[in-house]
Amino acid sequence: MHKDKLRLRLAGSIFVAIMLICAVGVKAAVKSCPPGKLRADIIDIDSLKVFGPLERAPVQFFHDEHTKALEKQGKGCETCHLKEKDSDRLSMKFMRLKDSDRKTEMNLYHLNCISCHSRMLAAGQKTGPVECAGCHTKADQAVSDRQPMGLDYSLHYRHVKALDKKCELCHHEYDKKAQKLVYVKGHEGTCRYCHKEKTEENRISMRLASHEQCVNCHLSRKSQKLSAGPVQCGGCHDPAKQKLIKPVADLPRMEMKQPDALFVSTGTKPGDERVHMAPVPFDHKDHEGYTHTCRVCHHASLSSCSQCHTLDGKKDGDWVKLAQAMHQKGDMSSCVGCHTDKETAKSCAGCHSQMSPTRKMSDATCRVCHVAGKDPNMVIPADTKQADQLAAQMLADRTPTKETIAEKDIPETVTIKSLSNKYKPAEMPHRKIVLALMAGVKDSKLAAYFHTNPATLCQGCHHNSPPSKKPPLCSSCHGKPFDKQNPYRPGLMAAYHQQCMGCHKAMGIQKPASRDCTACHKKK
Repeated sequence: MHKDKLRLRLAGSIFVAIMLICAVGVKAAVKSCPPGKLRADIIDIDSLKVFGPLERAPVQFFHDEHTKALEKQGKGCETCHLKEKDSDRLSMKFMRLKDSDRKTEMNLYHLNCISCHSRMLAAGQKTGPVECAGCHTKADQAVSDRQPMGLDYSLHYRHVKALDKKCELCHHEYDKKAQKLVYVKGHEGTCRYCHKEKTEENRISMRLASHEQCVNCHLSRKSQKLSAGPVQCGGCHDPAKQKLIKPVADLPRMEMKQPDALFVSTGTKPGDERVHMAPVPFDHKDHEGYTHTCRVCHHASLSSCSQCHTLDGKKDGDWVKLAQAMHQKGDMSSCVGCHTDKETAKSCAGCHSQMSPTRKMSDATCRVCHVAGKDPNMVIPADTKQADQLAAQMLADRTPTKETIAEKDIPETVTIKSLSNKYKPAEMPHRKIVLALMAGVKDSKLAAYFHTNPATLCQGCHHNSPPSKKPPLCSSCHGKPFDKQNPYRPGLMAAYHQQCMGCHKAMGIQKPASRDCTACHKKK
């Protein structure tokens, strides 16, 4: 008995100790958590780390807050940023044009920041801290909600118009012979092709390049009292302000000398034994309307697919082969990936969410794109203009599925009675459901080409059977609750519930509720 009491006391002590540890841990975690303030202008001042480990925590600096404070004093960006030699461009570094050593840079921040704060404090103005712990805080004062910024078709057009089509003001290449940046007409690639996430050799990072180029241009135009973009962090990177950017109505097509139609091919010579699929005539102009930037498909290089993604794969394409690049599900830069993403729309998800994600594409599906499927060795004309004309003709010859099932051929109701026990047979409004599905996809060009038969929609429920106006009953395949011969095939009751409830959930249909049995089955 005495031992049992000792064990009980020991267990109680351990429990109390654990609770105290948890309480202290939770308190510490809450204390270290930021107060939840979201900002797009947070800059972590940690530049000294290039000289070795930091002695104190990085400083969380609010750029826009300081810019606004300087504006009230009639001061501008040059207060903190020096002008480059023989130029009006501002350096993005603080009070220096290039890095030097740890002590010099540390003094730059301390002398300039603290002296400014001290002057404002002496004048009775609201200002920042003047002691070490005030800036070098272990806990963040705010959380960054900064969103990356880029030029979509609309923003690009606005810049082209404002700069009077002077592409050379933004686009340049490095000329090794001349050892300088030059503009080459017709080679206007994206900034991200050269300027990567981090600075590499003589190419500064994308972040530095965009701030030096964009912000300096905006400041220059602003000084000339011309229309200009934002010069503060939030103007570009605040998610709320990004939503306020109005797209250009009736946006003209981007001038890149791109064809309206072309062949997506392997880029190999005719007769190559590795080629087993016909080239794909591709409506380039039409697809431009479904993207916001060329980089969606062409990445930063803006090159043709087969240039980087070859049949065998190569380094420039990250060893992703052409077939993978075109058919990779879950990747928006892939044809199949983009198309399958459209299947998640509510009007499509009812059917497609019930299909296996690992399902193989049928021959009919392949030939929607590979329209010359009977001739994998089809020779594309060597002349680019002739090839594009042939591609355009083949696209025009395609026939989308516009025919639908006649309403009279759709059963109005279907009585599901094979499982009636506690409940009466379920009366399913079959015609109403089919008509709703047809109405949901009637304006979809994608559905018009891939639903190759008017009864293709029927396969959403009547899967694993060919499209037909009179498909086999569900009970033809689904019978016993468990069939050891087909362990992955659900029984009839499970099949009905999975199909119906899964469809309603995917399409966002609120009624009937999934737990309301009597909405479908009246009690006996």
